[in-house]
Amino acid sequence: MGLPEERSRSGSGSGEREEAGTRNRVRSWSPPPEVSRSAHVPSLQRYRELHRRSVEQPREFWGDIAKEFYWKTSCPGPFLQYNFDVTKGKVFIEWMKGATTNICYNVLDRIVHEKKLGDKVAFYWEGNEPEETTQITYRELLVQVCRFSNVLQKQGIRKGDRVAIYMPMIPELVVAMLACARLGALHSIVFAGFSAESLCERILDSSCSLLITTDAFYRGEKLVNLKELADEALEKCREKGFRVRCCIVVKHLGRAELGTGDSPSQSPPIKRPCPNVQISWNQGVDLWWHELMQEAEDECEPEWCDAEDPLFILYTSGSTGKPKGVVHTVGGYMLYVATTFKYVFDFHAEDVFWCTADIGWITGHSYVTYGPLANGATSVLFEGIPTYPDVSRLWNIVDKYKVTKFYTAPTAIRLLMKFGDEPVTRHSRASLQVLGTVGEPINPEAWLWYHRVVGAQRCSIVDTFWQTETGGHMLTPLPGATPMKPGSATFPFFGVAPAILNESGEELEGEAEGYLVFKQPWPGIMRTVYGNHERFEATYFKKFPGYYVTGDGCRRDQDGYYWITGRIDDMLNVSVREKIGPIATPDYIQNAPGLPKTRSGKIMRRVLRKIAQNDHDLGDTSTVADPTVICQLFNHRCLTIQ
Repeated sequence: MGLPEERSRSGSGSGEREEAGTRNRVRSWSPPPEVSRSAHVPSLQRYRELHRRSVEQPREFWGDIAKEFYWKTSCPGPFLQYNFDVTKGKVFIEWMKGATTNICYNVLDRIVHEKKLGDKVAFYWEGNEPEETTQITYRELLVQVCRFSNVLQKQGIRKGDRVAIYMPMIPELVVAMLACARLGALHSIVFAGFSAESLCERILDSSCSLLITTDAFYRGEKLVNLKELADEALEKCREKGFRVRCCIVVKHLGRAELGTGDSPSQSPPIKRPCPNVQISWNQGVDLWWHELMQEAEDECEPEWCDAEDPLFILYTSGSTGKPKGVVHTVGGYMLYVATTFKYVFDFHAEDVFWCTADIGWITGHSYVTYGPLANGATSVLFEGIPTYPDVSRLWNIVDKYKVTKFYTAPTAIRLLMKFGDEPVTRHSRASLQVLGTVGEPINPEAWLWYHRVVGAQRCSIVDTFWQTETGGHMLTPLPGATPMKPGSATFPFFGVAPAILNESGEELEGEAEGYLVFKQPWPGIMRTVYGNHERFEATYFKKFPGYYVTGDGCRRDQDGYYWITGRIDDMLNVSVREKIGPIATPDYIQNAPGLPKTRSGKIMRRVLRKIAQNDHDLGDTSTVADPTVICQLFNHRCLTIQ
């Protein structure tokens, strides 16, 4: 899959920030000579030319890339139609409407049969314990997905149905989501660290007819009885008048009881001694995964879907406390995640790619499952945590599987920095070539440590800015092509047209700071909020008609580099008492050790409002990365007059 006119060259959100004055002094960093530019990553000048074409001629640019994929029927009408302006009617985006394809077919059947990569490893699975490992090839994964697709069909799942998935990072999670995609059913994956209430809320919002879960799993030292939480969620659903037809359960913790004849798609028996965990069973609702798979056929014809048919729903936190069901569609999402994966990570056939994100987040959807598989990549699937059984776990895995491209969050980098260099440098890490960051902007100190210690000053770093709503990377360096500045998301990806607006909605030129917006659609953009298109329009298009509004502040420097400054509504303008006036001064100022944030770094403003009101009825707080912060804020809350 080469860039248009480049195939002849082809070889194959809100974080801590330095003060503006310091940021302005950060110089560009160019890769040393040994970090050579790939044959298929364009030079900076060529990148600018291609980017200009991708923005000015998006239909031709993405139309050329679409030819690399399998389409049952081609697009019969306009390749792209859209409206971003709420004052001119309903907001909509349509890429290749009328063309039919299947994303599961493109990431498995096409790779096995057309690309002849059936024997290539799709995933190395690394369990919570270092000794728990397995691998699965593309051919084996295809068979397992077909079998589970037949299981779902037997349970009555059809195109357009919604299926909830509540599982840890095990191979069956990938099998389950791809089986849904094969049938044209929408998967709604709920992070296994979320509460029963969160799961219930998401099941109800999209009326999921089936739930797939696991008996239990270890996360570090912590044992999580996931089936118990799933049962609680289903009971809450019943209390609210909604009944899920059935619950399919993977025997993960109790896998040793199944013997050694399991399929290669399944993780091996847990080697760690397990306590006597009681797994409740609801007759008539619960079904064992392994029993259903034993009876299933190995082949399943894919459901051919319109490019604009929905692929999945993924819930993201909303400022009102009610999560938004972000809807992504089949065709555009497939093109975008495949293309961003290939060029942002400079993918080559021999690479071993590792994205540490959980599949319960958009990063896992795009860069653990769909993006790598669409390129025929080999990836690492990791169930554990960075600090178990010790703080060098990540680098042990890098050496074990000879990882070449590594993608993680600034939060993890800052955590591991606290333990010093030795846990990193005791491992070789010689295979590493590209390091990536995702989830929130990385502060320059962490960037420099990542480059100096983890990358041994020889790896390119791609600091990627994007959102659940965008589907894939929006602002990012290209490794070896774009000189880097620590902490900057650098330049827009192909097809992305950013702008910075002032409060009046006027576009600012040159060096500027204001609202980050995008002027036109890219293939991976979300299409709606599930069941609530009005919320979609109000959240992303109402403030500045004609633009997609990210909600983030941004600064563009003199070199054209973009710096994400934080969520617009997280910022507080500071001024001296004489200028701001008495009516606008705060009544109380409370020192805080931290703020309640999601795992992706977004401040949960609704929780702060509750604390300010001394209201302990916080609603669902399962998305909070560190719940102790909330307790501290309540305990040290300023005494106020009610």
